[in-house]
Amino acid sequence: MEPTVESVKRRRYDASRRREQARLTREAIIAAARQRFLRDGYATTTIASIAADAGASADTIYKSFGGKAGLLQAMCQEALAGVGPVPAEQRSDAMQAGQSDPSRMLRGLGTLTTEVAPRIAPLLLLLSRAAETDTAVAQLRADLDVARLARMTRVAETLAGKTQLRPGLSIQEAAEIMWAYSSPELYGLLVISRGWSPDRYGEFVGESLVDALLGHDSGDGTAHDHRS
Repeated sequence: MEPTVESVKRRRYDASRRREQARLTREAIIAAARQRFLRDGYATTTIASIAADAGASADTIYKSFGGKAGLLQAMCQEALAGVGPVPAEQRSDAMQAGQSDPSRMLRGLGTLTTEVAPRIAPLLLLLSRAAETDTAVAQLRADLDVARLARMTRVAETLAGKTQLRPGLSIQEAAEIMWAYSSPELYGLLVISRGWSPDRYGEFVGESLVDALLGHDSGDGTAHDHRS
């Protein structure tokens, strides 16, 4: 018997509804896990407690994430995406490509830090603590650090294509400086420990990168291209 138009529409509707429900369940699990991990700690938090908070089953969490380490990885990926439909990394790439002024480009990175750091830094600090007793978490933190340095290296290469870096500064050193300024430890010191606002922190990061990578003569918001 050939399927009717109505039966095809019904199957598509049911499939769409299942996908939407799966998405909502995933979001609820990640939100519950973030709250539990940051409030109670990694070792104390159980999959059962996360499942109860999210209104899901423990089996669903294990099948979707593989356990607590997998949940942390998913949480970090979501945090790094930032807010809105376009991932923060894509917006950063577009900003870098479209900005001819290197100092404004670096300040733009500071502005993006205002959005992303409050989401990802607490999780990375949690990873550091949990890594002391969990090898899977230790590997995840190491992988994220390597990925962040690779990302900063690409940014440094883009910056060097727009202007000459501070004399004596290599692209790799510039990447390592950006890696240090984007570290969760710096966020923890200034925002979590000292109470800086995310806006003040982002401004500090942007201005510090201008001074460290371009020199004081490039900090006035105008393009400085010293190539001859």
